[in-house]
Amino acid sequence: MEFGVVPTTEAKGCVLAHSTKVNSSDGTSKTFKKGRVLSENDVAALLKSGINKVSVARLAPDDVNEDQAADRLARAANGGGLILDTPFTGRVNLHADCAGLLVADEAAVNSLNRIDPAITLATLPNYTKVGAGRMVATAKIIPFAASNRSVREAEEKIQAALAVKPFHPHKVGLVATTLDHLKPSTMDKTRRVLEERLEASGSCVIAEKRVPHSTETVASTMQELLNEGAELLILFGASAVVDRQDVLPTAIEHAGGRILHFGMPVDPGNLLLLADLDDVSVIGAPGCARSPKENGFDWILDRVLAKIPVASDDITQMGVGGLLMEIESRPQPREPALPLVAPRIGAVVLAAGKSSRMGAANKLLVHLDGKPVLTHVLDAAQAAKFDEIVVVTGHMREDVADLVGNTPVQLAHNPHFSDGMASSIKTGVTALSDDLDGIIILLGDMPNISEDHLNEMRSAFQKSGQQIVVATANGKRGNPVLWHKRFFDDLKKLTGDIGARHLIAEHIDTVHEVEIGSSARIDLDTPEALLAAGGILPE
Repeated sequence: MEFGVVPTTEAKGCVLAHSTKVNSSDGTSKTFKKGRVLSENDVAALLKSGINKVSVARLAPDDVNEDQAADRLARAANGGGLILDTPFTGRVNLHADCAGLLVADEAAVNSLNRIDPAITLATLPNYTKVGAGRMVATAKIIPFAASNRSVREAEEKIQAALAVKPFHPHKVGLVATTLDHLKPSTMDKTRRVLEERLEASGSCVIAEKRVPHSTETVASTMQELLNEGAELLILFGASAVVDRQDVLPTAIEHAGGRILHFGMPVDPGNLLLLADLDDVSVIGAPGCARSPKENGFDWILDRVLAKIPVASDDITQMGVGGLLMEIESRPQPREPALPLVAPRIGAVVLAAGKSSRMGAANKLLVHLDGKPVLTHVLDAAQAAKFDEIVVVTGHMREDVADLVGNTPVQLAHNPHFSDGMASSIKTGVTALSDDLDGIIILLGDMPNISEDHLNEMRSAFQKSGQQIVVATANGKRGNPVLWHKRFFDDLKKLTGDIGARHLIAEHIDTVHEVEIGSSARIDLDTPEALLAAGGILPE
């Protein structure tokens, strides 16, 4: 391919290198976009507009047009489970056709990218968990054409190198051992977190067996679950596996199983155990798998659900990239905070609680200064003109929805509202768009929060560059809290009834405080407090 400036009279059949404005016969103007193959009429229009020279690319006989070349690469790379976009400006995007794991032949991708600087292929990290429709790779020809020789070589190198391996539904048997220190509520939440992990694959827990922490009992229980049709066994020990001869690995062998690997270079997740029993995979979960945060258990579970074989060598190669979280004893340097330009911010208003200390009344519906408590918060949020607003409902769902009425806010119901605030935060954040720059979380029972308070927090978020902005009352942290998009995934994985306070403590160096006075810590949890604030309780 030749590139350069040529007389317009010689540009027929060439590819226009830069978008160029030309005059139309009716006196208006139009733009010839870069990449346009100039026709005889195009040349005439350029000349009529006084353009006597143009920058063009002239394809050699062996050159392949950028769109055709990109399409050939993408088609060659497709090893299954992928949908290809229509070529455009030398690019073809590849999307997942189903939920599953992206599997890429890294050596093949690297080989392709070394053939010719004109030819590129970029992918998500290998074994990324993806949903149907997510873009997983893009083939891009950088100039307007590539040589047919290079394209052919690239096709050969990249044959079937990318695939999305679909998740397969599994019937999961759960063995959970018990010891005196382990609370039933912890075990309940462990199962719920596991079930959430299984949702994407359509898998389900067919039975959970809570048994004493002993070799013989675990061994016999695994056999019971296999007899009940389990296609995958997951073991949660009340005490972590600390040795190859510990209770869980010994129980697997006692049942006739085989230990494939113990331990992994992924943190959290070091104490994972992988085995098989009667051709069924067995995963001994590390303690960190009780949390919804990503850990080494997710990496192995996802591969098993996608029916991708996992050998000992696969696990020992997971160390690079295996440090999944910051640990206090091993802090990582942070990027300096930078101011944001016109950030898009959504608001979550929590209105799901049971008001248990209020008696029969729902404090959010009690009138204060002429209108319900919740309406004060909604009015402030709407006046602050957040890009999106979602109200999370739970207790007295219909009454709260009636109060919201036809206001331009979204309702999101939390069926697990009785579990505590974390489930409502998760519901609200999930309901908002993923492309927001920040989310402010407001309690529905803070009627003194004003438009000015919210705008002050937005301004601090934008100008300070800090990633968490917390309202304070006389120096004590309260609500609301504005979160940078970096924390969206963490907010979606919260559990319990303490909200997100631990995230603030863990990331204290990213916190900016905004003093708004008593409005940040008002307490309207009892009838006495509401009456003292001027509220009117229903008879």
